[in-house]
Amino acid sequence: MTTATLSAPENRGPSPVVPKSSKKPGRVRSIIWHISILAIIAVLLYPIAWLLGASLKPADEVITSLSLLPENPTWQNFDDALQGIGGTSFGTYLFNSLFIAGGSVIGNVLSCVLAAYAFARLRFKLSKPMFGFMLMTLMLPHHVVLIPQYIIFQNLDMVDTFWPLILPKFLATEAFFVFLIIQFMRGLPRELDEAATIDGCGPLRLFYYIILPLARPALITTAIFTFIWTWNDFFSQLIYLSTPDNYTLPLALRLFIDQTSVSAYGPMFAMSVLTLVPIGLFFFAFQRYLVEGLATSGLKG
Repeated sequence: MTTATLSAPENRGPSPVVPKSSKKPGRVRSIIWHISILAIIAVLLYPIAWLLGASLKPADEVITSLSLLPENPTWQNFDDALQGIGGTSFGTYLFNSLFIAGGSVIGNVLSCVLAAYAFARLRFKLSKPMFGFMLMTLMLPHHVVLIPQYIIFQNLDMVDTFWPLILPKFLATEAFFVFLIIQFMRGLPRELDEAATIDGCGPLRLFYYIILPLARPALITTAIFTFIWTWNDFFSQLIYLSTPDNYTLPLALRLFIDQTSVSAYGPMFAMSVLTLVPIGLFFFAFQRYLVEGLATSGLKG
């Protein structure tokens, strides 16, 4: 008969205590990181804060005061900005900007998605040389083609109209957005095309029912950037528009300096704030789709 002996559990002692000094470097690093980020954000937001403060300052305080906040805030600048300048109201400038930006968004999305679908999913002769030629236009400065384009539109009697600013968008002239949508479509699985072809879909029905719904993030990204770039465009609008009734908001801001110089700085800053409102609302309304488009553009099916 044997007896089993039970050994008492070995006393390993208390678990080692991490010294508090080892936690301090991590906390200090985190604090320094957050302070640095807040400093960068403050630097980036300072011009907007200064613009908001200057829009509420009287004309004499805009130049003389260095304070960020107005000492004697007034809403008269916004009243003068809404009345417009040069005999044209603010509503006319706003309508012109919205019309040009909206037409550019529609034309760019429609033309670029069609061109991208042809390069990404269809097979035709000279597709690779044409694709390479399209990419070469990305390296071509806009000023190189400015004079030939102006001569063409002048011969067509389209100068001082909205056509030179909208019509090129319907011809897929923005190679950047074409390339963006191409890369997104190439990430879609080819099995979708094969399944749709077996079900009897041709190239057009395949594009409308399969590719177009799946490419929505890339299309919304194209629409957002097109709206922002067109809304902020100054040079092209300055070249083609010469009548104040056809001016957009960026051109209207220039009239404050040309006509009344320093005395109109307050209304000019107020109109600048009003100019930022539509583009800010447009971005915040579609920023979720923008992030989705940028996040999924690198995925492969």
